[in-house]
Formats: sequence, structure tokens, C-alpha cells
Amino acid sequence: MSAPATVVLPGKARPRGAYPHLRRAGPFLFVSGTSSRRADNSIAGATADAMGTVHFDIREQTRAVIENIRDILAGAGAGLGDVVELCTYLVDMGDFAAYNATYAEYFSVDTGPARTTVAVHQLPHPHLRIEIKAVAYKPEPA
Repeated sequence: MSAPATVVLPGKARPRGAYPHLRRAGPFLFVSGTSSRRADNSIAGATADAMGTVHFDIREQTRAVIENIRDILAGAGAGLGDVVELCTYLVDMGDFAAYNATYAEYFSVDTGPARTTVAVHQLPHPHLRIEIKAVAYKPEPA
């Protein structure tokens, strides 16, 4: 029996539109753009001080995004080691060095996926500083 073609994981932030967390096409798994948004709609890496000033931690947001992707892939029997391509969207290229260092905690040049990083004007919530979409290669078991 084959796995479902689309996956929306319970316990994760619900997609903000008519799309799944993940879609399978043959041996490929396509992970929709993923952020650091939690199931309760709070955002990892975005905190407000007593005066209401929001502070962003791109390292925390990057970790949360990659770990959300890891969890989504696990729902289809795959892992980060199966990722063959990533596309990262950063609101501020000034965050690139910290994002890159955090990314290297999960992937290496020898085993990591092909990657593209682009700057974007904004993401769907003003507290989101990063979004990543992924493609993994994971044939279904025979």
C-alpha cells in the first residue's frame, strides 16, 4: 500500500492556504514553504519586550524551520538526509551569515542538499524572517 500523496501533520502549524505540508510524487517528497510558526501560531525566534518592541533571532528561527521540515519529512518516513534540494527565503540578507552557520549544524557540503538562498520583500507574517521549501528523494518501500 502506498503512502498518502499529501500530508498535513497534526501538532504542526496548519497551512495558511489550500496546500499540504508535504506532497509525494513518485520517489520525491515536496515540502511546502515552512516557517518557524508553531501549532499555536506563535513564532519561534520572535519575542516582544515589555515595551512591545519585537526582537528577532534568526538562529532560533532557522533551527525551528529545519526541525519543522525534519518532522514533516518524518511523517512520510524520510529525514533530513533524504533532502536533495532546498530553497531559502530571507527577509534580510544581513541574516545570511547567522542563517548559514545554523544551517551547517544540520547539513554539510559533503552530504547536504543543493541550495538556493534569495532575499524577499516579506513573508506571510511580519515576525517571520525565514522560510524554506525542500525536495527530498525517498522511494517508497517495495
